Formats: sequence, C-alpha cells, structure tokens
Amino acid sequence: MSIIAWIIVGLLAGWLAGMLVGGRGFGILGDIVVGIIGAFIGGFVASALFGPGDYVNGLNVASIIVAAIGAIILLLILRAIPGVQPFER
Repeated sequence: MSIIAWIIVGLLAGWLAGMLVGGRGFGILGDIVVGIIGAFIGGFVASALFGPGDYVNGLNVASIIVAAIGAIILLLILRAIPGVQPFER
C-alpha cells in the first residue's frame, strides 16, 4: 500500500474514530496519526480473531473499517489511563 493510501486511510479512520469516541475529530494530523496506529492495531486484532491475513490492504472500505476499529480501541485504551486525555484542545 502506498504512503498516500496510508495517509488517506489514516485520515478517514482517525476522523471516524474521533467522531464515535470523542464526538469530534482531532484535526488533520491527529486523525492521520490515530488512524495509522489504529490500522496496525486493527490488523493485529483481526488476525488474532480471524486468522492470518492482510486486513488493511489498500484504499477500500474494509481497510477503513478495520483501521477505524483499531483507532477506537486505541482511543478507549488512552481514555482508560488516569490523567491522560488524548488530543485535548
């Protein structure tokens, strides 16, 4: 997957996770970072649940959903840590 595809998937997944968990996005750079980290987490979780595979494999709806689920997991873990408010404005 090209760097441009990673950035677009990260942006969309991070924005979606921010809206679902925080009620707002985190800005363009914050959404990209959250989404790309979420893609790694989502790919790991999907592999653990469904077996080895390439779950984030391009600019498509399935990849965005897997990355968004991973980003939601990331944000929920960060919120569970006392004193940590990710991307607070």
